[in-house]
Amino acid sequence: MIPIAVIINGSAGSGHDDERAAELRDKFAAHGMAAHVTLARGGSELIGAARAAREAGKQIVVAGGGDGTINAVASQLVGSDVAFGVLPMGTLNHFAKDLGIPLALDEAIRNVAQGRRTKVDVGEVNGTIFLNNSSLGLYPDIVRDREKQQRRLGRGKWLAAGWATITALRRYPFLSLRLKVGDDEHARRTPFVFIGNNEYTMQGLSVGERQRLDGGKLSLYVAQRPGRLGLLRLGWSALWGSLAQERDFDVLTVENMEIATRHTRLRVATDGEVTIMTTPLRYRIRPAALTVVVPT
Repeated sequence: MIPIAVIINGSAGSGHDDERAAELRDKFAAHGMAAHVTLARGGSELIGAARAAREAGKQIVVAGGGDGTINAVASQLVGSDVAFGVLPMGTLNHFAKDLGIPLALDEAIRNVAQGRRTKVDVGEVNGTIFLNNSSLGLYPDIVRDREKQQRRLGRGKWLAAGWATITALRRYPFLSLRLKVGDDEHARRTPFVFIGNNEYTMQGLSVGERQRLDGGKLSLYVAQRPGRLGLLRLGWSALWGSLAQERDFDVLTVENMEIATRHTRLRVATDGEVTIMTTPLRYRIRPAALTVVVPT
């Protein structure tokens, strides 16, 4: 039996309990793997369990949960030779989808046992990694307000997100920032900045997807001074494939960059988790930094 570590977000809703842990051990055992299953409660436990598994010499570490959970576990494996397995148990599962990892649990477990290993890039901002994307402006504000409503008002995630979006659009704050790419500087005033780990499809029915995660580039998307209706127009342009022709929408691919603002501290989202960082924000791509098990 091959010993592996399986780390599950035990606080991510119903069904993630000791019974589920026993079920996972049985499912992995059917594929010749002896799974040590940890039910972690929150980010610090996820990170601690992943670090302990790496230091214990586990050659395969598996994360089960949403994109935030996947990020937390992966953060401790970046730069190592440990193979990273993914059990997509979240709502959106962007990282798994873009790598073609099955969303059904049994198929995802089979992939961990039978898949091939490939190296993918990760993005980094001020020492914090992201597998999918990072953003500034509207989105971190929406996430902060959503979580506040969930805690204080007991609202469900999607209802809270809806109200938080309405509130953010009503305030509609702008960021004044300077983008430094190499020797070039660009001043922008924008409601949002989006930085992707590799290039996102920004038009058509595949909007929000990535064709590859090993291109060695960050993708930067900045809307210049759009009003609320302007944002809707950009969304419409994306659906109809004409976003590249929009004069008020910048798209750049870079290996590293710096973002400065008049604020000394700024809310930054990385894979859906919001933290406060000291500016300037230094972004870079880390090519082939994470080994992931993907379908053959």
